[in-house]
Amino acid sequence: MSNYGAIPTSSSESSGLGFLSRAKERGRSILATRRPWREMVHLHALGIPSGFRDALARFRRNLGYFRVNYAIIVLIIVFLSLLWHPISLIVFLVMFVLWFFLYFFRDEPLVIFGRTIDDRIILITLSIITIIVLLLTHVTLNVVVSLAIGLAIIVLHGVFRKTDDLFVHEEETASLSPQPVV
Repeated sequence: MSNYGAIPTSSSESSGLGFLSRAKERGRSILATRRPWREMVHLHALGIPSGFRDALARFRRNLGYFRVNYAIIVLIIVFLSLLWHPISLIVFLVMFVLWFFLYFFRDEPLVIFGRTIDDRIILITLSIITIIVLLLTHVTLNVVVSLAIGLAIIVLHGVFRKTDDLFVHEEETASLSPQPVV
């Protein structure tokens, strides 16, 4: 029997397409948790905290609420710091792709030579390789300074952005509200 008109596909092609579709879907779900930029930079929501505890509470709440926005800000700052170092930018993009494929977009455990590799090993290995590559491309200072600038922006925004108008999810509300005594 022959299947005229059917396009043959191999399992490696279909698994590759499946991987790309899963990666695309996971990327969409991550970006779906991004908060509107207008909400983040709302000028009337800025204010000086009443004390250290208030500042810490604001920072924690804003960090949880705007985490995807903060990550995008830091990645843009690092990317911009590497624009004047094209080789380093290419290396950074290659490492970025490796991180996504080997760590963030995997649904199944990584198996090499029949052995399952733990996620902590992958995290440590990718971190070490990233640090070595940054040292070899001589942009370590650029990356450290850009990360420090990104961290400063996040801390300043997190401390001075009021949290009164942030939408609280039902799970957070349940954990924050006092529980009735039975």
